[in-house]
Amino acid sequence: MRRTTVIRTGLSALLLLGSWAAVGAGPAAASAAPTRNPQLSTGLLEAMQRDLGLDASAAKARLAAEKKAAAVEGKAQRAAGKAFGGSWFDAATGKLTVAVTDSGEAGTVRAAGADVRLVSHSAKRLDSVKAEIDALKAPAGVSSWHVDPKANRVVVNVVASERDDNDVQAFLDRASDAGPVTVKEISQAPQPFAAGTVGGDPYYTGNVRCSIGFSVHGGFVTAGHCGRAGAAVRGWDGTHIGVFQGSSFPGDDYAWVGVGSGWWTVPVVLGWGTVPDQLVRGSAEAPTGASVCRSGSTTRWHCGNVLAKNETVNYSQGAVHQMTKTSVCAEPGDSGGSFISGDQAQGVTSGGWGNCSTGGQTWHQPVNEILGRYGLRLHTA
Repeated sequence: MRRTTVIRTGLSALLLLGSWAAVGAGPAAASAAPTRNPQLSTGLLEAMQRDLGLDASAAKARLAAEKKAAAVEGKAQRAAGKAFGGSWFDAATGKLTVAVTDSGEAGTVRAAGADVRLVSHSAKRLDSVKAEIDALKAPAGVSSWHVDPKANRVVVNVVASERDDNDVQAFLDRASDAGPVTVKEISQAPQPFAAGTVGGDPYYTGNVRCSIGFSVHGGFVTAGHCGRAGAAVRGWDGTHIGVFQGSSFPGDDYAWVGVGSGWWTVPVVLGWGTVPDQLVRGSAEAPTGASVCRSGSTTRWHCGNVLAKNETVNYSQGAVHQMTKTSVCAEPGDSGGSFISGDQAQGVTSGGWGNCSTGGQTWHQPVNEILGRYGLRLHTA
């Protein structure tokens, strides 16, 4: 394999949804030098301005505030103790807000660096309600459900056109019996973002095109619905990359591919010409409300916000648990690619609804869960 081919493949391996390798543009797109401070790169700031409605200075300030909030989150949760009711990044204040059920803990939480909101239900209580709902069999008209710390309730999303369906109503009744539940309507049901073979820079398994997530030592992680264990993987040029070593879908939506045959991996997410290639330096989880960006073989680079965590998504193939919901758009073929916040890996793209012309929502499977499940080590700069 030519050296340029190997480089393109390694770079594309960390793509957010990005297919395999080069960004569709050729070797030059993949050979761009990664920036030392990708979160402050011109292209990244421009993407945040476009998708989040920020100017350059506001985008810089938000990235700095989100980094601080992520550092505060664990300390503030420990300070709240049993009174912890969840947390989220508040873009209006630029700070982390922590919900507590006991006003007596407010002072210690504030001392940890977070704002405080008094609520009725603890995170433990809400998680137990969600766990009861997870045990139910959801009909197709039920889209997803998650704990919403700001609302201090479990939110169940249903497709508006299916709201009056008898099976949907029965599910909602049982969910409400579990505890504090709010029902919201959405316009479309989510679906995995896989696609048939098309042109560009993908990786292929059978006749399916997906995108590489993040490099790990020995291979890369991606979405489970893209291929089963033992399935062979081909690169953008049709040559053999490796084999799926593990895969789980539904229930989960993650997998990892062992890389060989002259292909290698690097700690980079491609910017597809929209932003400079982004170095991956870790996998610290961004809080709810923080900005997050994604790139892929179909729709390239887009940004949005983290809307919810630990959401159960009800695909037609079955429910997938512990997903993170975002306002980032995506389309078929973007599956498996990377979600990144600043220089921190967040997860691999699973599915969603909508598109990048009219908007939509996308879920990702958190990368730390995948690393723990398979005993993998993230390849970092």
